[in-house]
Amino acid sequence: MSTLTATPPRSAAAQIIAGGFTLATLDLIYACSFWAWLRHVSPVYLLQYIASGALGQAAFEGGIATALLGAGFHYFTATMMVLAYYLASGRYRALLQHPVLYGVPYGLLLWVVMTWVVVPLSRAQVAAKPLMLAFITNLLMHLLFGVICVWFARRAHGAR
Repeated sequence: MSTLTATPPRSAAAQIIAGGFTLATLDLIYACSFWAWLRHVSPVYLLQYIASGALGQAAFEGGIATALLGAGFHYFTATMMVLAYYLASGRYRALLQHPVLYGVPYGLLLWVVMTWVVVPLSRAQVAAKPLMLAFITNLLMHLLFGVICVWFARRAHGAR
């Protein structure tokens, strides 16, 4: 008779970081693919655009260093999205019970905050009128991101 050894559960922090990594990576895959297909935008330029939120136009002159800074900002932001849901769901446990039911509105909230608060308050230059296709796909991706946040928050609470 063989015995199965259970792997020890990961800490809540590890689950939150894994969630942020998953979220940011999926978003970068989407954004890099979408903008390369639509406008031939390189991944380096896209990451520099993220860095331009803090650095303004100087981000586009910083080469790979500002692209890496943009990646850092992106992964940090995604991790904070998962952390925020984790903290809220610690207080209101019902938020963990239905990932789609609560994740989709959370994704909508993330989209609203990023689109109408964070980006406009940043130093990044935004097109006066966004492309409808980009607007819709970005919204849909954020709805998925909300569900992913719930899933990792559930895992983080289970890790205790």
